[in-house]
Amino acid sequence: MELIDSITVSDIVNDFVPVSVNGAAIDEAEILQEMQYHSAETVEAAHQKAASALVVKELMLQRAKELELTAQVLTGENQEEALIRTLLVEEVKQPAPDEEACERYFLANQEKFTTPTLIAASHILLGADPQDQEAREFAAQQAESIIATLVKDPDSFADLAKQYSDCPSKEVNGELGQLEKGQTVAEFERQVFKMQEGLALHAVESRYGYHIVRLDKRVEGEPLPYNMVADRIATYLKDQVYRRSISQYVSLLAGQASIEGIDIQGADSLLMQ
Repeated sequence: MELIDSITVSDIVNDFVPVSVNGAAIDEAEILQEMQYHSAETVEAAHQKAASALVVKELMLQRAKELELTAQVLTGENQEEALIRTLLVEEVKQPAPDEEACERYFLANQEKFTTPTLIAASHILLGADPQDQEAREFAAQQAESIIATLVKDPDSFADLAKQYSDCPSKEVNGELGQLEKGQTVAEFERQVFKMQEGLALHAVESRYGYHIVRLDKRVEGEPLPYNMVADRIATYLKDQVYRRSISQYVSLLAGQASIEGIDIQGADSLLMQ
């Protein structure tokens, strides 16, 4: 993070109140190192996030020591991470949501559980660098002219694609094939997936230039039955309950501890990073 990289320990170490947990100091250099993992608009905000994360970590490690826990270190984690994982298994329950809760969530969020909308589209790309304003203005004007031609002669799309398009799809009459959301750049997707079948009367602008688009087919997404998404819903709700349980657990530890120099915030999100 450029904001943090440009600041040395000597520049900042004396600017913040010392942080400690039950008398155990959180080293300021460690906080500064942790700041690189917490994006923020200001140094102060990044410091707050980093210090909070380290306080949560220290609370967990102190509790693990109090319980005399031991942990097997798994691949990709260190001893401290293994202890925290073991502590959470021991002290934070992860109840599975019941069927009624899953069904309620399904009924309240049915728009999330559909097959993807599919489209078949063809385009003529008039390429223009996003930094070349003159080229983009020319491409926009050229697009209007080609659209006017297509309105009069819709069957000329393939020939015009071969003549003008800067996309390799011109070799197949401009056809992009079947598309679903997530397969094209966002600015193109936002506009094309709103279209109904037929020729768009205005060019679609993207980072690549201007697209003359014809929507050849549109198949709306269909609702999925509950039994096809029940496991996904159960996993999601279980994760949400677990996150809340962690937040409550950390709040309990913090309430029983003597923490100086900071008020920890967003403990659950910090821990899950």
